[in-house]
Amino acid sequence: MSEPGLMREGLALMVCGMGFVMIFLLVLVFALRLMSGIIARFSPPEAPAPAPRAPAADALAPLRPVIAAALHHHRRLHGIH
Repeated sequence: MSEPGLMREGLALMVCGMGFVMIFLLVLVFALRLMSGIIARFSPPEAPAPAPRAPAADALAPLRPVIAAALHHHRRLHGIH
């Protein structure tokens, strides 16, 4: 086969391959949008997330002496004043 014929055949193969890939990607996007719509329609509504509660001030009260002792020990051990 001559060189121009080979070039035409290569270009035709490239166009067909790119066309198939483009069609596949379009079908994939359509399918994803369809599935997303179906899931959004049939899924239960989202419940609002509960507001985070701040820890009570007296919950840390028993630990304060332990934390103070640990800090004092660390500072004494490393010479931090």
